[in-house]
Amino acid sequence: MRKGDLIAGVSVAGLLLPEAVAYASIAGLPPQRAILAGIAGCLTYAAFGRSRFAIVSPTSSSAAILAATLASIPGVDGFKPALATIVVALAGCLFLFAAAARLGGFTGFISRPVLGGFAFGLAITIIIHQLPRLAGVEVSAPNIWSLLAELAAALPQWNLVSLAIGAVALVALLLLKRFPAVPGAFLVLAAGVAASLGLGLAGQGVAVVGAINLEPRWPTFPALGWPEYATLAQFTVPLVLILFAESWGTIRALALRHGDSVEPNRELGALGFANLAAAVVQGMPVGAGFSAGSASEAAGAKTRATAVIAGLGLAVLIAFAAPLVAQLPQAVLAAVVIAALTHSLDLAPFLRLWRLGRDFYIAVGAAASVLLLGVLAGMLVAIALSLIALVQRLATPHVARLGQVGNSHDYVDVARHEDAVLPKGIAIWRPTEPLFFANADRTFAVIRNKVAAEPTVRAVVVSLEESAEFDSTALDALLEFDRAISASGVRVQLARLHHRVSDLLLAAGATDLQARSSYSVDDAVRAVSASIQEQGGCHHEA
Repeated sequence: MRKGDLIAGVSVAGLLLPEAVAYASIAGLPPQRAILAGIAGCLTYAAFGRSRFAIVSPTSSSAAILAATLASIPGVDGFKPALATIVVALAGCLFLFAAAARLGGFTGFISRPVLGGFAFGLAITIIIHQLPRLAGVEVSAPNIWSLLAELAAALPQWNLVSLAIGAVALVALLLLKRFPAVPGAFLVLAAGVAASLGLGLAGQGVAVVGAINLEPRWPTFPALGWPEYATLAQFTVPLVLILFAESWGTIRALALRHGDSVEPNRELGALGFANLAAAVVQGMPVGAGFSAGSASEAAGAKTRATAVIAGLGLAVLIAFAAPLVAQLPQAVLAAVVIAALTHSLDLAPFLRLWRLGRDFYIAVGAAASVLLLGVLAGMLVAIALSLIALVQRLATPHVARLGQVGNSHDYVDVARHEDAVLPKGIAIWRPTEPLFFANADRTFAVIRNKVAAEPTVRAVVVSLEESAEFDSTALDALLEFDRAISASGVRVQLARLHHRVSDLLLAAGATDLQARSSYSVDDAVRAVSASIQEQGGCHHEA
């Protein structure tokens, strides 16, 4: 064991305890569920994962999504802990299935702007839900807007002592964030407990955490029908997607920063086992949160032993400090949650997207969907936005006209290279996106219209270097394009044809078109030039 791992593990344990209790409150569950999940997650990930910095424990996003999932099943308030165990077990099974099917690459379908927008909206939602705890009042509402209205109406009942304690704790946490190696959350937690005991805050109406019972209990499951369990399973899928996107983003970012090697499918399996372990101890969903991972890095973690020490340290802390944690003011927990989420409120990523002119409205839409529709519906909309953005980009036909650079064999986009020369009588086009069912017909229609607008064109070269594979729709569109252009007396020549597309043409019986394919654009131009010369300079009719 290295000294750096010991120091980092102890520091992270000091962060995990207050965050675990706070995230349990977000999910509406007893604090021991998050604590046990943190212990199980750290120890299990250390056995199966590969990141030396990842700390797998409950996260704010998974806690909020779990709370919204449980709220989707009405009339089961007394059975929420049991339903939470089911959700965690399902999440673990889905992670393992995805790892076995090698689906790690599919996390790319949730784009970074969408994930950032979702995190921004989720952070605001969670922070608003902490405001009643800061004010020391009981407020419940179906959405954040109603909650704000109820909170304003309850202004005369606000507990000023609770509000002052929460404000002081929040300021202290934000100041201590400037020193990453210092366990600021743990220090604030200790100060909160000391203030509670020394000043008798519970007697002044300040709500405290209460007793933490770590005794194992067999859960009582409600008598639900298939529709209710199907609803749980339905919402577990986006929970897994968001949880892995968040975890993989943290793991990959920290690995790249230090030149470490990580593999997404391996991490999927590690998260699967970690969530199953969390389900066994009746905990909460776990993932590699950014705040804990960054704290591990800042404290000097060297190996995965850091996660083991953090898990064992958390167990020791709660074993000896459970009676003290019971005296922790709820307002301090609310401050811990708010401080942990401040990094998600940075507007810089949105401003960068605005300056780039890319994905700004997608990120804003993801954030707005969470704020307007709630966590679950907003999460589904955010994932849908990722897919819509992908399909829109791929489905929008754009073709580049290529010209020759001097007397070289290079052909480039004439719109970007003024010195490129168009070959006489030959039009060279390159689709800039892979061709598939959503864009093939439109792309070839664009090329066909451009050819028809130039009566002097006697041959068309289509460079398919961007399309490694064709589906049947793209194949049919290419064949129809070839027939239409050839019928007008213009020769079609393909360039940069991938082997799979070439094999597909042969399988479709398009041997003539397959024979009219060249290795490079330059070879294709030479082939059609020879064909034009053989025709004796005949002109085609537009």
